[in-house]
Amino acid sequence: MAEIIRDKYGRIIFTKEMKKEYTVLVPDMLPIHFNLMKNIFTAEGYKVELLDNKGANVKQLGLKYMHNDICYPALLVAGQFLDAIKSGKYDVNKIAFIIMQTGGGCRASNYIHLLRKAIKKAGYPNIPIISFNISGLEKNSGFKLTLPIIRKTLASVIYGDLIMLLSNQTRPYEVKKGESDRLIKKWVSDLSKQFRVSKGYGFKQMRENFDKIIRNFSDIKIEKKEKIKVGIVGEIYVKYAKFANNDLEKFLEEHNCEVMVPGLLGFLMFKVDARIQDHLLYGGNIIRNVLAKKLLHFLEKIENAFMEAVEKSRFTQLSAYEHTKPLVNGLIGLGNRMGEGWFLPAEMIDLVNYGYENIVCTQPFGCLPTHICGKGMVHKIKTMYPNANIVPVDYDTGATKVNQENRIKLMLSVAAEKLQNE
Repeated sequence: MAEIIRDKYGRIIFTKEMKKEYTVLVPDMLPIHFNLMKNIFTAEGYKVELLDNKGANVKQLGLKYMHNDICYPALLVAGQFLDAIKSGKYDVNKIAFIIMQTGGGCRASNYIHLLRKAIKKAGYPNIPIISFNISGLEKNSGFKLTLPIIRKTLASVIYGDLIMLLSNQTRPYEVKKGESDRLIKKWVSDLSKQFRVSKGYGFKQMRENFDKIIRNFSDIKIEKKEKIKVGIVGEIYVKYAKFANNDLEKFLEEHNCEVMVPGLLGFLMFKVDARIQDHLLYGGNIIRNVLAKKLLHFLEKIENAFMEAVEKSRFTQLSAYEHTKPLVNGLIGLGNRMGEGWFLPAEMIDLVNYGYENIVCTQPFGCLPTHICGKGMVHKIKTMYPNANIVPVDYDTGATKVNQENRIKLMLSVAAEKLQNE
């Protein structure tokens, strides 16, 4: 059995011995993206499992072991980990958790410390929690982000975004139900096989895969009907995670909607660009600024390849990241980067410009930046774009699903009336 080693702060190090023995549990947020990433790490010798446990017990465990003033996403992630521990499915002496840290001022950096405190309080002080970061915030001898892993992970992000985009514009219209979902599984499997033999993440191979994926979804027989076009924005976890937003995408599809969910790549570019904006506004480390510029340039190359492929098809895509900045001129400053920052209202405006003028803005309890940059911008956006039909919806342990859905239904009734008039 692997020896428990702690650093000078008492943090448990995830060691090379643990890599051989331990199962690493991951909180799920984006099933397509995260399954691709899981398979990358499995191929590297890690035992990885995505958690899909949900329900009232998960929320109650989060409330029990974390302060009830903590933000909703943190509470859900903690509850999901604790529910997995208590399920009896895992050997608690051979499991580890992983969560992302970006070095920002929000959940991406601070959850990990709250999680360690909650796990210890629950009586499991020897379970390591791994930090997934490229900023050098925390290091573990048994968990290394090599350059190939990073490149494959970034490729997973863009593949996930593409498949999500295509499936959301195909599923509501498909003649034979289930074809889009079967195609998702096929491509997750095919891309994972390519990654295992070090293929699929070079620019040439990615372009070829983009064309093949688009061709496959284009071949699905569809019947075009009038649908209400709805965009989903908000805090990143609640925006994407089905458990957190009560399966919002499915709810909207059941109510005659075509859903557009902006991809993850834009958010990653926003986070990298935030380092550059900080340097422009406040100065700081020149080397970090240069590295951030190089990484942003690399991500722009991936984005360009993605957009060129979609451009040739019948599918709709949103603007390139750099083109979203002018959208918020006179609305919010580019220095506002906590949480989703200026990028959140930019996404709303971009959705309106592309015909997805009916928008659900997911607002998790305890996320002040999202309330300011989301709900706080709605009135101004509606003034600038009178056709915008935006509803902010609060998500927390005390909010009822019925109340949330009723608010969304009210927005949809306005959208349906407008569609009928048109």
